[in-house]
Amino acid sequence: MAITNEKKTEIMKDYARQEGDTGSAEVQIAVLTADIVELNAHIGVHKKDFASQRGLMKKIGHRRNLLAYLRNKDIQRYRELIQRLGLRR
Repeated sequence: MAITNEKKTEIMKDYARQEGDTGSAEVQIAVLTADIVELNAHIGVHKKDFASQRGLMKKIGHRRNLLAYLRNKDIQRYRELIQRLGLRR
């Protein structure tokens, strides 16, 4: 259901702005996107798992807020990130 620590570490390395960066908006959004993809696959199989659906909605809301923050803070970083992640926004 959740992404593994190895995959999370790999995502952090790919999207980090500098060495050891784990908290920038880009890293947080990338990790949330990976979690959302995993939860979507889980919910596709387990349609009545409403606790996971709630968790998915919370993660989507959190990612949406982070994307809005990044869009207001630096539009160029925002555009590069959504292009790289393949988000529709």
